[in-house]
Amino acid sequence: MEHLSESDDTLADQNDQPSTETLVYSTMSTDSAPAYYRTNSDTSAFSETVDDSSYSSEPSPLHWPVVKCERQNNPILGRLGMKQHKHDINENYDDFECLDPELETMKERFAKLLLGEDMSGGGKGVCTAVTISNAITNLYATVYGQKLRLEPLNQEKKAMWKREMDYLLSVCDYMVDVSGSTQELQDGTSVQVMTSIPRSDIYVNLPALQKLDAMLLDILDSFQVTEFWYAEKGSMSSNSIGSGSFGRVAQLNEEKWWLPVPCVPPDGLSEESRMNLRHKRDCANQIHKAAMAINSNILAEMDIPDSYMASLPRNGRESLGDTIYHSMCTPEKFSPENLLDRLSITSEHEALDLANRVEASMYTWRRKSCISHSKSSWNMVKDFIADTERSDKNHTLAERAESLLFCLKQRYPELSQTSLDTWKIQYNQDVGQAILESYSRVLEGLAFNIVARIEDVLNADGA
Repeated sequence: MEHLSESDDTLADQNDQPSTETLVYSTMSTDSAPAYYRTNSDTSAFSETVDDSSYSSEPSPLHWPVVKCERQNNPILGRLGMKQHKHDINENYDDFECLDPELETMKERFAKLLLGEDMSGGGKGVCTAVTISNAITNLYATVYGQKLRLEPLNQEKKAMWKREMDYLLSVCDYMVDVSGSTQELQDGTSVQVMTSIPRSDIYVNLPALQKLDAMLLDILDSFQVTEFWYAEKGSMSSNSIGSGSFGRVAQLNEEKWWLPVPCVPPDGLSEESRMNLRHKRDCANQIHKAAMAINSNILAEMDIPDSYMASLPRNGRESLGDTIYHSMCTPEKFSPENLLDRLSITSEHEALDLANRVEASMYTWRRKSCISHSKSSWNMVKDFIADTERSDKNHTLAERAESLLFCLKQRYPELSQTSLDTWKIQYNQDVGQAILESYSRVLEGLAFNIVARIEDVLNADGA
């Protein structure tokens, strides 16, 4: 009875621990919030510190801790039952008791993934793809959300990032495509067999993303000894800045009020340090472009949700407005650059709103073009001329809207996700695509932030 009461107290204490909550992805500009512009989260439900030294040295295909127990044929006992049978287990019980807390932590995290954030188990949670996408997004926000300086990532967070990403990416080891092949037996008979091969998108993109991840960590680790330093805005008075005690100070925009101010010596950076910073900026910029390209390709391969198509306006003119519509309907050669110049977009919010409206009108015209071509043969004969003119017009407008959207994203590379991208992520059910999309998205954000922080230091050097 004493053992039972002690176990009940222990179980009650554990149940009193507060549980963390995960936030779904959000689109946010890096100039308006500390975290990455596509991520807004303060904590990760899949990001609790676990001591690496307590893991089992036995290799596991899923990289989960392995527990050894000689009573493998017995049913799995809960924590209460295990403590009641403490004296029935052999001398290896002490080792099991050391691993038990880690096992309970991993079981809790795995349960949250399977439940889809619906802790009641009532089936109201999101699908597995969205859950894993949220887990990667929130893990990034936990590790890199407050990374506002060019300095190495501390060892605890680096170990957390590598360990938990290894857990989440281990799912990809078991994603395969099955295809038929011919195999010859010893007697010369040919038989058809089914063989498993890795998914092509994961086989190509996942190693590339892991390489980009390692390169970004190496860039951060290279800022151990620097000629520049940071000072908080509140600690700098006008007299100290004017007297030169802070050296050269970068002039940051008021929108970046939360960022620490980079400072360099009064004589500026050395030529070697300046060239080194520019080289790292160029490398991070290339990584940003590579991650953006992978993310764009994955989003393009995702299915468009039916709910998004149902929410489209009846015509593209209603979505764009008369001014832009008349500019796109001109019989002359259409120039998206000239149209954007005439619109005079002054903020990222206006650019994102225009991107959403152009994208909606593009799919509206594409849908009308498909409907025109899908008519029955009798209707096609009856309305041949009218359908041809309407189809050509819708197809032309859709192509011009696509070119305008592409030019807009090129002019504003830090643009947040459009409404269609958000819908695709929310309703996507392909776990492989969810992992690749979220992984490339967070790496894209990390690379962009590194480039921006290096630019701030170079601006301070040129001040």
